[in-house]
Amino acid sequence: MGIVSPTRRRQFGAIKRRASGRYAASYLGPDGIRRFAGHTFVAKADAQAWLAQRQAELHTGSWIDPALGRMKLSEYGTRWIAEHKLSDRTRDLYAGLFRLHIAPFLGRVALEDVTSEVVRGWRAKLKDQGRSPSTMAKSYRLLRAIFNAAIDDGRVTRNPCRIKGADRENPEERPVASVAEVFDLADRIGPQYRAFVLAAALASLRWGELVALRRRDIDLEAGLIFVRRALVERGGTLEVSLPKGNKTRTVALPEILVQELREHLTRVGEDADASVFTGERGGTPRRGNWRANVKWSAAISGVGLPAGFRFHDLRHTGNHLAAQTGASTRELMERMGHSTVRAAMIYQHATDARSRHLADRLDALVKEQRGSAK
Repeated sequence: MGIVSPTRRRQFGAIKRRASGRYAASYLGPDGIRRFAGHTFVAKADAQAWLAQRQAELHTGSWIDPALGRMKLSEYGTRWIAEHKLSDRTRDLYAGLFRLHIAPFLGRVALEDVTSEVVRGWRAKLKDQGRSPSTMAKSYRLLRAIFNAAIDDGRVTRNPCRIKGADRENPEERPVASVAEVFDLADRIGPQYRAFVLAAALASLRWGELVALRRRDIDLEAGLIFVRRALVERGGTLEVSLPKGNKTRTVALPEILVQELREHLTRVGEDADASVFTGERGGTPRRGNWRANVKWSAAISGVGLPAGFRFHDLRHTGNHLAAQTGASTRELMERMGHSTVRAAMIYQHATDARSRHLADRLDALVKEQRGSAK
């Protein structure tokens, strides 16, 4: 009986030695197309190790077509922003962040070549060029979202955005006006925009939500404002959209604001679709020239507010006032029109005054009982 020689296992892939002495490696993908390594190897063992890794990926199902990963980030990112389900406002924000802060540094890099080291270097460049912490955090979150999609599309196997804390903005604390300062400011701005200023603060409305209000959106008997739309300025034109977060809401009004709006509405047309807040000539107020028209800088200076106090800080002030009433996080989210807990939690520290009051009462109680014991 003859000796049976052992069956020789077929080697995965192919290795060829080039005239230069270096080794080239290739293999057949699951689609029957031959894939080549993007570079040659000094030693044959290195080529074998590369093939072994590709074989393991095929075996475990983690293999991806390398051609997909060679797409440039500029092409993939632009496509993702255009195709992803986003509000118009968010799409504009993402497009600007990508164009100004991501594409100039990483746009020409292939998706598969964007490593964690490359991301760290990109972020360091943004910092060196003076980008604000808020811009850096927003850009980082956008890049991370793009690579999450690239993983789902089978273009890369791992998200390179792995810098701890890089997604946090930690914005500087914005100024908050007192109730007296809000009303003083409204007086100085004048009767045309008095209710405009007070509604921003006491109803926590955004600029775009205020200028989009129609008479039908205000129910003075019930003391409610229905925030159904917002006006967004793009390229010099105003477009109607849903409020931020694509969520309409109903805001209950304090009685003092109801009285102010009742007086204001006497100067507004009776038509249910009449704009609640208009300029001197009946047009929609524009951010670009409103501050100059109402002499905003002089008004806030006269009140004693800091020079950097913005119109949006009126809404910020209103959110703080709401938090001081003891409103829950969910109640704040509903009133402010936020869909995430994170945004509402910013204002929870406004209850520090209530906590201080409790501590003072506790202190008095302890002293009283200690005195009785003595």
